[in-house]
Amino acid sequence: MSGWWAYLDERTCRQVDADVLRDRRLSAVRSVWEALRPLGVGLHEAERVVHARYEALGDRVQHTLPDPLDLPSLEARAAALPGRVAAVEALWDGDTVHDWFVVLLAVLDAPEGEGHLATVYRRPGGAPPGDAATKAGRTLASHLGVPFHFASPDIPDDDAPRWRAVRRPTEGP
Repeated sequence: MSGWWAYLDERTCRQVDADVLRDRRLSAVRSVWEALRPLGVGLHEAERVVHARYEALGDRVQHTLPDPLDLPSLEARAAALPGRVAAVEALWDGDTVHDWFVVLLAVLDAPEGEGHLATVYRRPGGAPPGDAATKAGRTLASHLGVPFHFASPDIPDDDAPRWRAVRRPTEGP
């Protein structure tokens, strides 16, 4: 376990453990980082402290279920968004906790924007996140009659071109 845990006050330790037990990793990391930042502890080390608490608390952690990728669930999320879905897009993101993962979005028109549909993490024994997101995204896009865009389905690339950037140059004035 990280030696930094011993530097936290009792109240912060209780708060971090409560967050970890509810699988609120970012909140737990924020609490550790804010408490230890005056001692020169960076964000990466705060994440390690929280990771160690996940390991220490083990089976007591109530892990958040993955976002559903079935068509009815995705369709319901898309229907709840405040605009017309113009496309379904998948893009890579990552962090030190989950490694690379894929975010599935509905690209909206009127009002222009986007809405979160699902986050696809690597799961033991499951399809790679790019494959799972591609399958779910294509199925939803086909059902909605809109394009599906995933600029880099096989290789994590969080700088890959987005649907609007690729689509706009081909449009006329």
